[in-house]
Amino acid sequence: MGKRREGREAAVQFLYQVDLHSGESPLDTDAFWALRSGPEPKPPVARTRIFTEQLIAGVTAHLAEVDGLITKYAANYQLGRIAAVDRNILRLAIYEMLFSPDVAPVIVINEAIEIAKKFGTEKSGGFVNGILDRIRKDLGSEGRVPASPSSTA
Repeated sequence: MGKRREGREAAVQFLYQVDLHSGESPLDTDAFWALRSGPEPKPPVARTRIFTEQLIAGVTAHLAEVDGLITKYAANYQLGRIAAVDRNILRLAIYEMLFSPDVAPVIVINEAIEIAKKFGTEKSGGFVNGILDRIRKDLGSEGRVPASPSSTA
């Protein structure tokens, strides 16, 4: 698994944990990483941890804006009724689509779908794809700066 995918998965796990505890994390990031590494501590690669923590901070800082887009594009769903895993995958992906110009939106969407397939239900991938694709189409080129051809996910 790529280090950025690993970072995105860790960010979704952390955001999920915070979401289930009504916005307050029961663990600090050191405790989260220790728990995530399992019984045989294997610290994450420093770049992965930095990337993950940047994603978490970004989603947290822009949560109201991101949740507003989820509410807008998931018109038939109340935010609180969307499965917590799907909700946090959407939060992460929307944050990246809006505020990470180094990653093309189609890559963000693909990553979100793969994470949804891994952690969500059998319908999560399609649900996440549908919402993110509508947002991507509406953002167009004015929503953010396109990624350079040399960037990687």
